[in-house]
Amino acid sequence: MTRFKHEALKELADQQVRFAPPVRRLEQLARAEKLLAEIDPEKEYPYQFVCFRITEFRSDLQPLLLISGRDLEHDLGMFVAELASSMPALPVEEAKEPVLTLEEFSKKLNVTTKTVNRWRKRGLIGLPFLVKGRRQVGFLPSLTEPFLAAHRKQVERSARFSHLSRSEKEEMLERARRMVRMGFGGLTAVARRIARDMGRSPETVRYTIKNFDRQHPEQALFPSLTGPFDPATKQTIFSSYRRGISVTALAKTFQRTASSMYRVINEIRAQRLMDLEIEYIPSPEFDDAEKEAAILGDMPGAEAFEDKRRAMRIPKDAPPELASLYELPLLDKPQEQHLFRKMNFLKAKATRLLESMKGENGRIDPAQVRTQDLDQVELWLQEANGIKDLLVACNMRLVVSIAKRHGNQTDNFFELLSDGNMSLLRAVEKFDYFRGNKFSTYASWAIMKNFARSIPEEKTRRERYVTGAEELFDAAPDGRTDEQEMLASAEQASHRVNRLLEYLDPREREIIRLRAGLDNEEGLTLEKIGEKLGITKERVRQLNVRAMKKLRTLAETNKDEM
Repeated sequence: MTRFKHEALKELADQQVRFAPPVRRLEQLARAEKLLAEIDPEKEYPYQFVCFRITEFRSDLQPLLLISGRDLEHDLGMFVAELASSMPALPVEEAKEPVLTLEEFSKKLNVTTKTVNRWRKRGLIGLPFLVKGRRQVGFLPSLTEPFLAAHRKQVERSARFSHLSRSEKEEMLERARRMVRMGFGGLTAVARRIARDMGRSPETVRYTIKNFDRQHPEQALFPSLTGPFDPATKQTIFSSYRRGISVTALAKTFQRTASSMYRVINEIRAQRLMDLEIEYIPSPEFDDAEKEAAILGDMPGAEAFEDKRRAMRIPKDAPPELASLYELPLLDKPQEQHLFRKMNFLKAKATRLLESMKGENGRIDPAQVRTQDLDQVELWLQEANGIKDLLVACNMRLVVSIAKRHGNQTDNFFELLSDGNMSLLRAVEKFDYFRGNKFSTYASWAIMKNFARSIPEEKTRRERYVTGAEELFDAAPDGRTDEQEMLASAEQASHRVNRLLEYLDPREREIIRLRAGLDNEEGLTLEKIGEKLGITKERVRQLNVRAMKKLRTLAETNKDEM
């Protein structure tokens, strides 16, 4: 039930109902209605001014209270309704002017009785009268004319809303039927167009169409779509939401409620999180609540690290492909320890929250899961990935230094560098900081161990397939094709690509999609992508290179799972 927004006006209404005589209350009703017509919603009004205008008494209460115009409009409407309902019922025969009943008054204005009752809460005065021994609401011209004059446009608009003739309804439905066949748009667009052509309000047209659809579901112009979405539609909704399309727009497109869109989005989010294998190095510290603030705090020496980062300069003899390696300084041991501990702690918290969301069947129920829990898990994982990227970026020069020592054993230095980067990524995932070792020691061992295996394999492959003239044998491909096998391969490739893209940042993912045309569109140039995202062409190139490096690394790391 709607109540007063300000307790002071509620107390004033209670005082007048309890202590003011009926004649006095009737005068206050007229003054309150007059004040209501003068209110500016954008201004503020002192309570003492409002009290004086209604009661003609200067109160000393609430000297500092200011009431906004919008709140005052609401509370004055409530004040008028309460005082009017508290008046004693007067026999209709004793009234000094004509009395219109609720039905007669609504018919006179060409509106519904529901509309009149709604106006009574906004300041329209209706008094109780005895009509043939029964208590009814009656309306006096002297009390209703000020309200009608102050709300003339609203009254006229409401009059157009109600009392459609049969022929008008049929014309509306026929117009709507033709527009639906022409694909004009949804219910809102159709209602606005018909309202403009027929001089009716859009709400009148919308109500008429929806009422017809409810009474004739087999002939519905805008049938209510119910039932579950198929998996492909759910994925389309989720992908559209991730690309920035609002839930309101999706609800209109699929003719469902916004809550149903949120359910679908949460279902896909929960499914993806449940399928995600979160690996982390556990530690006894993670169970100590007192250490959580220290674990999640800032990295030691963060200010000094930022100073070093700003002072970093790219060597003049550095190849352009390696320029990005000189953007970040090296981490010292305490900083490494802190970052590795924080990264694994965030993963542990995300894993525990996911486990708490699972039901008895070991699955997450999208109908029961809370959006804020999904947001929290994704936030923790995103922050953990950010720390991982920082650790990798700060140790990339270690890979270069080791690759240079082995560069004379292979012809392609950058292939060797890429192989070392993948070893570095795996080392970041597997490093146990709790043992107290420095990460560079562990990473160097992992990279050199990988080189010891991969370099001989590369030499063997070259010796096997290269002739004395250093030419590759031409293998004759099988020209026969299997259509079903090709389709299955294409579907598997698309699935692998989409899984890899989920590991990227949203902006990197969008750049890859636009550049490669993964959404069944033609690939865009770097300049066009920059214009679409509001960044420079050079920045798009940098993000594209970084994203492709991530994808190559992830593809190699997860090749057994893809």
